[in-house]
Amino acid sequence: MPASPATTSRRGGSSHLPKGPRGGVELLLIHNVEHLGKQGDVIEVKRGYALNYLLPQGLATVATEHHKRMVEKHRAKLEEIARERMAGLRSQLAELVRTSVTIEANANDEGHLYGSVGAAEIARSLKQLDLMVSPDCIILQGPLKEVGLYTVKIRLAAEVEGDMKVWVVPSSSEGGSK
Repeated sequence: MPASPATTSRRGGSSHLPKGPRGGVELLLIHNVEHLGKQGDVIEVKRGYALNYLLPQGLATVATEHHKRMVEKHRAKLEEIARERMAGLRSQLAELVRTSVTIEANANDEGHLYGSVGAAEIARSLKQLDLMVSPDCIILQGPLKEVGLYTVKIRLAAEVEGDMKVWVVPSSSEGGSK
């Protein structure tokens, strides 16, 4: 019987959480949370999820009128920053699409490579052209294992992607076989 008052007092300390229209807790997201919402969204979640995860991790805060007004003031600024970032990514993608890279690799007489060319080698070749692209942004169907021209997908963001040309050519220095 004594456990009941302790549980009640513990819950009573966090009763200031605002209830949403569906009976959950109404919170304001401080950070983007996958499958839940973006920064600045007012969401409604179960009380335990709010108290045990979102609030302690600093991902959300209580959705008071003051916080909502502050978010509305800054939302336009955040959207402008996001627009500038996307414009920068689109211009970088436009430059990448106009570019083609040539990668030398050891190959036999039939054009089969002794190794393979992957995203890391393509990123390294782009870096030599002063184009910084993470290997994670280069999407290959599989490693390139033959000499030839390939179309490679570059994805800088979810909605910013395009194709670029990659030439794989045999090395000019015939070092001989092992």
